[in-house]
Amino acid sequence: MPKLVRSLYRLIALDGSPHPVLDAPYESMDAAEAAAQSWCSGQGRDLSLQQRGIGLEVQTSCGAWRTIRYPQACLRDGGEHSPVH
Repeated sequence: MPKLVRSLYRLIALDGSPHPVLDAPYESMDAAEAAAQSWCSGQGRDLSLQQRGIGLEVQTSCGAWRTIRYPQACLRDGGEHSPVH
């Protein structure tokens, strides 16, 4: 039977570098997205769209990181809280 491996997620800046504030491993996509939305509607709210935008990556089985989505709440002006699409 194959061994089940839990996915790890991380948040990145729009340029692909680790996010300057939220660079931490997250055990679920929901936890990472919740952290992104909270930061975007709080501390990151007054930053420019380029500084506020966040990407979500998952670690592949070989250890590389792959971008899987961009939380939409962080890509809107003002970083208002809304569902992630």
